[in-house]
Amino acid sequence: MRDIAQSWSLLLVRGIAAVILGILAIVWPGITLLVLVIIFGLYAIIGGISSLVAGLRHRSDSRAWLILSGVLGIIAGIIAFVWPGLTSLALLYVVAFWAIFSGLSEIVGGIQLRKRIQNEWMLIVGGILSLIFGLLLLFFPGAGLLSLVWLLGIFAILYGIAMIILSFTLKKFTKRAGMP
Repeated sequence: MRDIAQSWSLLLVRGIAAVILGILAIVWPGITLLVLVIIFGLYAIIGGISSLVAGLRHRSDSRAWLILSGVLGIIAGIIAFVWPGLTSLALLYVVAFWAIFSGLSEIVGGIQLRKRIQNEWMLIVGGILSLIFGLLLLFFPGAGLLSLVWLLGIFAILYGIAMIILSFTLKKFTKRAGMP
């Protein structure tokens, strides 16, 4: 539990990165595919590294899910950078599958945290939002890249807020438990 609680700052970074991504996507809806790929790639790598570091710090049941989520995020980010000329449909599927898998891993991680802390539901909410976002993209690909930009922006802001709230909940827990 100590390891999980001390990772609050990584969740905060991940949440802030998501909110920034969301704001940029909404402010610039006419964003080009290359810029979207770069923004998504950066976010996926930052989020992936945060999850991977948190998973490597943990010695709990949720460790494997955090590591898996981190590796998937890093891989999704690398794919975005290696093939920047992907069509909007290919990018849409990369984003969709990444969101589905990371959402599932966060739901499982949140359920496992439920045994240890209160307000873990924000991780579950973030996972559910990620899962819904991925499924919407997967089942409605014809909506196009502009829809992806708006969906990505809304998802990222909501997800980021959930992660920021969870990070402060974990920070309060560390203070109450007398952890550094």
